[in-house]
Amino acid sequence: MKKLRITVEGKTYEVVVESIDSNTAPTASRAPVRAAVAAAAVAPVSAPPAKPAGGSAMSIRSQLAGRIVSVDIAVGAEVGAGQQLLVLEAMKMNTPVVAPRAGTVTAIHVTAGENVEEGHALVDVQ
Repeated sequence: MKKLRITVEGKTYEVVVESIDSNTAPTASRAPVRAAVAAAAVAPVSAPPAKPAGGSAMSIRSQLAGRIVSVDIAVGAEVGAGQQLLVLEAMKMNTPVVAPRAGTVTAIHVTAGENVEEGHALVDVQ
């Protein structure tokens, strides 16, 4: 058994990892690892800026392949950092996509029901 600290998108999780080989039987439940993975999976998704912050435009891109469930903003809307922009369903799990910084929505590249691939442009924020 090995205790590790993992950081995912700025959030730190402590997990216990067990080594499974043919000579050793598992000694503990894997529930802590599953809980940490599940917690990381439901964390809001935001993309790093395409250009430096500070008034410049940025394109928010999908971090997952999936289907757009809802678009919760409109072009011209003022959004705050952390505000939900849309919901993306991937692997039967709804994941909110949030604004990484405050700004004005200048373009929306997706509609509800549309399938997207990882890296697909979702929303532009100025």
